[in-house]
Amino acid sequence: MASLGAEIAGVRLLAPYFGASTVVWANTIGVVLVALSIGYWLGGRAADRRPRAEPLCWVALAAAALLAAVPFVARPLLDAGVSALDAVSAGAFIGSLLAVLVLIALPVLLLGMVTPWALRLAIVGVEEAGTVAGRLYATSTAGSLVGTLLAALLLIPAIGTRRTFLTFAILLAIVAAVGIRSNRRAVAVPVLIAALFALPVGTIKPANDGRVVFEEETEYQYARVIQEPNGDRRLELNEGHAVHSLYRPGTVLTGDYWDAMYTDAGTPRSVAILGNAAGTTAREFHVLRPRTKLDPVEIDPALTAIGYRWFGLPRSIHVHHEDARPFLRRRPNSRWDAILVDAYRQPYIPFYLVTKEFFQLVRDRLTPNGRVVVNVGHPEKENALEKEITATMATVFPEVRRDPVTPTNTVVVGGSKLSGAQLQPPLTGGSVYTDDRAPVEWLIDRSLVQYAAEDSR
Repeated sequence: MASLGAEIAGVRLLAPYFGASTVVWANTIGVVLVALSIGYWLGGRAADRRPRAEPLCWVALAAAALLAAVPFVARPLLDAGVSALDAVSAGAFIGSLLAVLVLIALPVLLLGMVTPWALRLAIVGVEEAGTVAGRLYATSTAGSLVGTLLAALLLIPAIGTRRTFLTFAILLAIVAAVGIRSNRRAVAVPVLIAALFALPVGTIKPANDGRVVFEEETEYQYARVIQEPNGDRRLELNEGHAVHSLYRPGTVLTGDYWDAMYTDAGTPRSVAILGNAAGTTAREFHVLRPRTKLDPVEIDPALTAIGYRWFGLPRSIHVHHEDARPFLRRRPNSRWDAILVDAYRQPYIPFYLVTKEFFQLVRDRLTPNGRVVVNVGHPEKENALEKEITATMATVFPEVRRDPVTPTNTVVVGGSKLSGAQLQPPLTGGSVYTDDRAPVEWLIDRSLVQYAAEDSR
């Protein structure tokens, strides 16, 4: 239970710094599996040398203490690590791998020692070895299921990541302390861990500039609002390398890619915004084109609440709280003049929003002269992802154009009759992504490494 609970909470702990992409998940799962494997091997050797319950309980108690320490050492360690990695644009793969290794590999390794040690103690005779082993593995798997569901569905949403770690640590410490209750030092460990619950959580991640006026661990991600001295507010998610919504007092314009999304949509009478965040684009349409029918889509309801409170999103705008692609699929009779796609968690893009099948679905939901407007975020001077998305869109739409708005944002537009002085001919040379093959994370990490190599020359 503690192993899988720590794995789920570990991904959540890394999200404000490295995001929550499949790369981060793969690193976390990989490190956990390697640590468990080493723990199994060491535990088997230790069990043969010391086949007693008390040393096993001390190992579990040490693992509990280390789990309790993880969220407290994480912030300074991750702050320093992200600053160092940002200097070379190393990307989430290297950063998250190192972070997981340092933070949770050792406690998980100690937890891995428990199973073979417990098996050695429980087997009295060879004739019952199969029954005992089956019972222990069944118990272990049930504990893993409880740890996963408890962390993901109850503890993290209710009490946060730090106290989720502490909850599993104290449960583990209590069980271990019962086995060595004659030792006062052992009994003191769960008491000390319980005392850590009283410490205030404080700001999860400090702002590099401006002031954090609001932060929340939502059901889907870590979100925070940063206010600058001039009154501007920006919404950052997870690792914070991108701004997902921007509010400037006295205007709905931003001077950034949101304005291009609005302009490149043409003059639509109806718009679907896939990835509304806190509503920057929706607010622009509401004020500048009040007759346009808006259907903003945002998977995270907490971001909509942030938009209403901090980003001037009018409460008269109804936001659909759904995932973008299922939203389109479940509305076969709906048609829009423009579909805007900005549902990305920078620097990674959900693969199912850049495939041929997705753009076919978008085309089916557009009016005859409608267009799709896609925000493509990318490392500076790197256009590999734009080429892939352009090639994929070109298999579905007669025309594809580009609007290079910022050094890290290009708006790609697809449709049948495109106009606009700012639209340029598309880039060529990309491959077509499908639902079966769309290596988005790999492509972006490669671009980040290439950018870092060129920047260091």
